[in-house]
Amino acid sequence: MERKSFQLGDIVQMKKQHPCGSNEMEIIRMGMDIRIKCVGCKHSVLIPRAKFEKNMKKVLRSTEENTES
Repeated sequence: MERKSFQLGDIVQMKKQHPCGSNEMEIIRMGMDIRIKCVGCKHSVLIPRAKFEKNMKKVLRSTEENTES
């Protein structure tokens, strides 16, 4: 299985939505654990990298796209 690629500042879609109703999260810290911030209500959560990779559906907006132009 191909490893999902993501980086700091990306907006990602998660499999389950946040209790506020949004399923878009922004990656604000990376390491062994990843801190993501809900785009809807700005609440942040720290989760282990393995759990994040399992629950992430896709990258919606990448910071790489913004820096190329």
